[in-house]
Amino acid sequence: MARWPTRSWLALQLTAALAAAAILAPAIAPAPALARHIVLSNDDGLTSNVVALYRALKAQGHDVVVSVPCTNQSGMGTASWLGRPLGPLTAPCRSDAAAPGDPGAGPMTRADLPPGDFHYVAGTPVMAMLYGIDVAGRRRWGSDPDLVLSGLNEGQNVGSVILGSGTVSNARVAAMRGVPAIAFSAGFPTFGDDRAQNPQSRLVAERAARLVAALDRAAGNGPVLPRGIALNVNFPDRIEGAPWRITRVGTYDAYRFTFVENMARDATPGARAMAERMGTKLPELPGIVGELARPAPRADQLDDEGFVHQTAIAISPLTTDNPPPASALTRLRRTLAAFVRGQ
Repeated sequence: MARWPTRSWLALQLTAALAAAAILAPAIAPAPALARHIVLSNDDGLTSNVVALYRALKAQGHDVVVSVPCTNQSGMGTASWLGRPLGPLTAPCRSDAAAPGDPGAGPMTRADLPPGDFHYVAGTPVMAMLYGIDVAGRRRWGSDPDLVLSGLNEGQNVGSVILGSGTVSNARVAAMRGVPAIAFSAGFPTFGDDRAQNPQSRLVAERAARLVAALDRAAGNGPVLPRGIALNVNFPDRIEGAPWRITRVGTYDAYRFTFVENMARDATPGARAMAERMGTKLPELPGIVGELARPAPRADQLDDEGFVHQTAIAISPLTTDNPPPASALTRLRRTLAAFVRGQ
């Protein structure tokens, strides 16, 4: 089980990073301290969100390898098809990233994408992320990346949703391998653009890139985050003017999921509305339906990401069972203290 830090060294780190992000120009991401090697993945496939974040990171000078699932694989969590080979595609990937007959994994063939930077995998989100680290990234850099970013997801990943989220699982698996990782999830206005040109995606990507730049500057020549740490970042539906907030996973759950015998017949009005918002039609078949559930929070839930993300950008730390050593924490505290004093 992951442990969720509260008032700790990580809060100091995030406070320093957010202080840096707050003073940056609203439309321009700053140059990073270092040009990082970044693997960018998700669980949705080729979307406007992932293209926008790629462009924002490239504008900062980073070297970015994109590796995403061929098709939408939301809710697959940490699933991996161990020992199962990936044959040629039998159907096109989302957004025409690759065509039938193309290999089960490889560079995307869509003509308007930068050659060599975008890749797909006909498998789960974690498989796509690992392809980015072990194949495409190692071919380019000869080593692990400096950072794994997962997202921007189409829809927020908060509360119990993170247990099955491919977006969050990518970040946690990368952190378990010792690679700093951040999961980014955007709001519903970024859904449903298979030509990868949603203007809302650019607004969210610019905010995400500024957080990456702030953490990069705080880290100097060291890793962007200490070993064993990942972040889960959720943007509200309305991004304009949204403040940053340091949060925790907590117990506030913004979604309710129910198994029903007939999805079209038995879904509640809220579940039907959520399906319509996501561009799907509920069939007359058994399955799980979801809906937004936003009760008033208890006093002990006011800092939970499930509640905070409704009006602010929620940043929650996720730690693995192999936390950083005390010496690394001491060095990080000193670096962050100097960073804060310099603002």
